[in-house]
Amino acid sequence: MHTSQKQGRDRFLDIVRAVAILAVVVQHWGMPVLSYADGRLSTGNALATPGWWVITWLSQVMPLVFFAGGAANLISLSRAESSRSWLAARLKRLMIPVLPLVAVWLFVPDILRGMGIPEQPLQVGGAIAAQLLWFLAVYVLTVLLTPLLATAHRRWGLKVPLVMLAAAVLVDVARFNDLGLIGFANAIFVWMAVHQLGFHYTRGRLGSLSRNAALGMASIGFGITALMVAFGPYPASMIGMPGAPVSNMSPPTVLLAFLAIGQIGLLLAFKPQLNAMATRPALDAALKWIGPRFMSVYLWHMPALIVVSGVAVYGLGYETPEPGSVLWLTMLPAWLGACGLVLFGLLRMFARFETQNSGPASTARTPQLVVAGLAIAGGLLGLAAHGFAPLSDGLAQGPAPWVALATGGFLLAGKQIQVSELGTRLLGRAVSVTEVAQLKR
Repeated sequence: MHTSQKQGRDRFLDIVRAVAILAVVVQHWGMPVLSYADGRLSTGNALATPGWWVITWLSQVMPLVFFAGGAANLISLSRAESSRSWLAARLKRLMIPVLPLVAVWLFVPDILRGMGIPEQPLQVGGAIAAQLLWFLAVYVLTVLLTPLLATAHRRWGLKVPLVMLAAAVLVDVARFNDLGLIGFANAIFVWMAVHQLGFHYTRGRLGSLSRNAALGMASIGFGITALMVAFGPYPASMIGMPGAPVSNMSPPTVLLAFLAIGQIGLLLAFKPQLNAMATRPALDAALKWIGPRFMSVYLWHMPALIVVSGVAVYGLGYETPEPGSVLWLTMLPAWLGACGLVLFGLLRMFARFETQNSGPASTARTPQLVVAGLAIAGGLLGLAAHGFAPLSDGLAQGPAPWVALATGGFLLAGKQIQVSELGTRLLGRAVSVTEVAQLKR
C-alpha cells in the first residue's frame, strides 16, 4: 500500500498545498503595478515585463492545487462512512470560511462610498475581493463529481484523465475557431483531468515514481507546453495579461494540463528531500499551522492587498516603481511584509470559522446535497463574475442574489428537507402573502 493511503497525513501533499498557497499569495501581492490620480486607480501587471512570462511557468500553481485536492479528496472519501456523509462534510468545510468574507464585503463597498472613496477604485476593490471565488465554484463541482470519478478511476484508471485531456484539446480547437464561449467547458475538463492525477498519486504509480521517471514526466510536461506555445495559438504567460487577446487561464486552455504534468513531475522528483525537510520542527510547525487555515489564507489575502493598496496608493500617494528596477526590488519586501501583517490580523479575526468544529452532521440526502452544491457553485461563480458592488445601487443588480444563492446552498447541505415539508412551507408563505395583500386592499 502506498504511504499516502496509510493513516496519518501525507507530508508531501501538505508541502504541495503549502507551496501552492504561498506562491498564489506572493504572486498576487507582488504583481500589481499601481498608481492613483484624478479619481482613478491605474492597475498594471509586473509579470507583463518582457521575459518575465517564464516566472509564470512555476508561479501559476492552480494545477498543483487541483492535484493535491484530488489526492486529498480520494483519501478522505476512502475513510468516510459513506459518500453522502463525505459530500455533506466537504461542502460545509468549503463554504464555512466563505461566509464571513461575504458578510463583510456585502457592506464594505457602501461604507467606503460613505467615506468618499471614488467610484472607480471602489469598483476595482469590489471586483478584486470576489474574483478568486471562481476557484471555489469549480472546486465544489469537482467535489460533487469525486465519488463518480473515484469509481471511474477504479474501473478505467489512466484512461479517465486521458479522455478528459482529449476533450480539452477538442474544446480548444473549437474555441480558436470562432466558438470562444465553448472554451469555458475546459474549466471542467482541464481541472478535472489534473484532479484525477491526484487519484493516481494516491492509488497509482505517480506516488512511487523514481527520480528519473519523475524528471522524465516533468520534461514531457514542460516540453509539450513549450512546443504548444512556440507553434500554437497559446501565449507564453500562464496567467492572463492586461490587453492580451488570449489568456491561458480565463478560460483555462489545455496548456495548463500539460503544465501540471511538468510541475507535478518536478516536485515528485524531489519528494524524498521534501519529506525530509517537512520533519524539521520549524517547517513541521508551519505546515500544521497553515493546513487548517488554507482556505482562509486564500480568501483573505486579496482583501489584505486591498487594505495596503488603499492606505499606501490612495491615501499616501505611493506609486509602484518600475518592475525590475532597483527601487522596485528594494520596496518589494516592505510591500509583501505590510500585506502579510494585514493578512495575519484578518486571520486572527476570521480563520476561526475554518478551524472550529463544523457542527452537527448533515442529515441531507444525496440528491439534496447535489442541488446544494450546484447552488453554492452558482452563487460563488456569480460573485466572482460580478464582484461586490454597493447594496445602495440596488439589491437585484448587486451581490445580494449571488450571496443568497450560495448561502441557500450551504443551508440546504445541512438538514434534510422532505418534499412534503418544502411544499407546506411554500404553501404557508403563499397564504401569508395573500393575506397581507388582502389587508392592503
